[in-house]
Amino acid sequence: MASTDLRALRNWRRGRALAALLLCVAVMATGCASRQTTTLVVYAASSLTVAFAAIGAEFEKENAGVRVAFNFAGSQALSTQIEHGAAADVFAAADAVHLERLRAARLLAGEPVDIARNRIVVAVPAANPANLTALQDLARPGVRIVMGQENVPVGRYARQALAALSADAAYVSDFGQAVLANVRSEELNVRQVFAKVLLGEADAGFVYASDVATAATEVRTLEIPARANVEARYPIVLLATAEDEALARRFIAYVRSPAAQEILRQAGLQPIAAP
Repeated sequence: MASTDLRALRNWRRGRALAALLLCVAVMATGCASRQTTTLVVYAASSLTVAFAAIGAEFEKENAGVRVAFNFAGSQALSTQIEHGAAADVFAAADAVHLERLRAARLLAGEPVDIARNRIVVAVPAANPANLTALQDLARPGVRIVMGQENVPVGRYARQALAALSADAAYVSDFGQAVLANVRSEELNVRQVFAKVLLGEADAGFVYASDVATAATEVRTLEIPARANVEARYPIVLLATAEDEALARRFIAYVRSPAAQEILRQAGLQPIAAP
């Protein structure tokens, strides 16, 4: 075979090999695209951690190719992050106060809807080193109390309950002030408050009923009378920064579904059934 013919044959074979390689790459790219994962970013109050982790897992099962990424923290911290440009699709807060700031900044793309309720309780370590048996004991000098900061929903709710108890005939008028004088630490979210109680770093802490529901053997509970307690309501809302609005709305609808509401109930929250 002439050298020119040989070169032509080699070039033809190289061309065939290159074409086959390019076809293979194209097929692999198509396969990868078909398996591409869509991430839904959900910001949620720290007291929703247990329930939303389970809800997110179930939502992923029902929506192939979707991954739910959560950011759990105090509602005040989450709203600040969103105000400063954090890319999130959905926000579930522990109160409506921080949503109003986002509304004013035109960062809400829908109307908030309540998905659950909660109430404030006082958690005491199971060992109960301070021998606390009634709410009145919280005013005793030397008791180490931990609560949320005043701008944190659980901290604000606790202070409202203390103000109501101070106006109750069963308590002294300065009860709330005496309890606040015993506060040794103010935390950024309820999980930090509860952690200090569990670790024995505090004699008592103001937390949600849902927190103690998941650790019944590790803590004792001092109940706040219903007449003085505060009902915490959890609104969820679509954010203006949502990349896939349809997917975000689907998640919100799922959170309001009977299946998700049952998960919320099992986590110690009081569900609010969808209309």
